[in-house]
Amino acid sequence: MADLKLWGNLYQELAELFSNGLETVEWIDLWHNQVGFLVEEHPFSTPSLFLGFRILNAEDEGRHMQKLLVQLDVYYFYETFLDTFNGAYNETDALAYLNTVTDIHALLHGKSGTYFSEAKRIAFAPVDTGSAGNLYRQSFSMLVEDYSASPADDQAIPGEV
Repeated sequence: MADLKLWGNLYQELAELFSNGLETVEWIDLWHNQVGFLVEEHPFSTPSLFLGFRILNAEDEGRHMQKLLVQLDVYYFYETFLDTFNGAYNETDALAYLNTVTDIHALLHGKSGTYFSEAKRIAFAPVDTGSAGNLYRQSFSMLVEDYSASPADDQAIPGEV
């Protein structure tokens, strides 16, 4: 696994994975509850996918490196004002939305990349938006090696030589 110097590298790798693997997604961004403020913030295209990160566990591995167990929250949002009940006018779109939820799982579960390994889905739930939109969150755990606090190899630290 490559050194993780910035969280941005992990975000970019995952955004590219989802962008290339999900034809239906029109917008990928970091999660900051945009769905709740769609009118007030700059609008974004839907269906959209948002990524959020948190550390579940950190183990020091020496030389300022940590092995992290990271939780990735993947929020998948589809704004709709049409009915999605069985047999409804919008049933085809609702089923396509649910199929993409499945595709998100298939793209990431059991996978490894340059900046993460051993991705596993650990949670799945709808999220109440308070609006006419469908929002589901799938959470994955993954291992990440963080070298961002490590000194460059060409720098000597007193007492470590």
